[in-house]
Amino acid sequence: MAETLHRKGLDDQGYLAREGSLARVPHAFRPVVAAARDRLLEVFGERLHSAYLYGSVPRGTARVGHSDLDLLLTTHQEPTAADRADAGRLDRALDEEFGQVDGVGTLLFGRERLLSEPERYDLGWFVACLCTPLLGEDLAEYLPRYRPDSVLARETNGDLALLLPRWRERVAGARDTEEARRPLVRFMSRHLVRTGFTLVMPRWNGWTSDLREMADAFAPYYPERAGQLRAAALLGSEPTGDPDVLRSYVDDLGPWLAGEYARVHGVKALRPD
Repeated sequence: MAETLHRKGLDDQGYLAREGSLARVPHAFRPVVAAARDRLLEVFGERLHSAYLYGSVPRGTARVGHSDLDLLLTTHQEPTAADRADAGRLDRALDEEFGQVDGVGTLLFGRERLLSEPERYDLGWFVACLCTPLLGEDLAEYLPRYRPDSVLARETNGDLALLLPRWRERVAGARDTEEARRPLVRFMSRHLVRTGFTLVMPRWNGWTSDLREMADAFAPYYPERAGQLRAAALLGSEPTGDPDVLRSYVDDLGPWLAGEYARVHGVKALRPD
């Protein structure tokens, strides 16, 4: 039984297990991780409370030339415009220097926010379960253990209805080129697959960050939508710039998912910002 739970992202007590580790970082990506660690200390110094990796690199599934490097930084105070500018410059420098990554992206939050009650089942869960410590004190020590329940589902992905108007604006405002639409397809595909997965997560009783596994977990519960989510999982990894895909997301799959999510789990609590 314990082996089955572990395979589905849970520990032997049924809590979500932290999914990544520095030991799993593929050999080809270790130089960029080491450079990121050293330069974060140089750039942020005492402003930095802690730093984390997340995504395919610490999971050990990153592909050379295709995967990006994802970082989350915690500052002692709420991040300023200067902090974000420094992070952006560091992202660009690492991306230009290391060809094995296809982009570097950094999330930046203050320590107080990550440990706040409103973020306990959203950003707090993200740090505790999906982020791998790279530098500084691990905030997971101050956070609870998490189960794949309806509260977690609601607080992580229960805001799709609020996002859809912004998505429609982005689609309408995008340049009419394959190149301009491709990042939108990738982003929206991933978001919709994760929303579909967390919709069924409490019934599936587990966790995975693999898009295809997410779509496969969703399929038995909503067979009439299974093909759409499996197609989105493929586009989340290998996106095209098809405008029809974007229209289907904001006019069909997205609204359906938002409505079903609200019916099953409720709507995500509003944040102060």
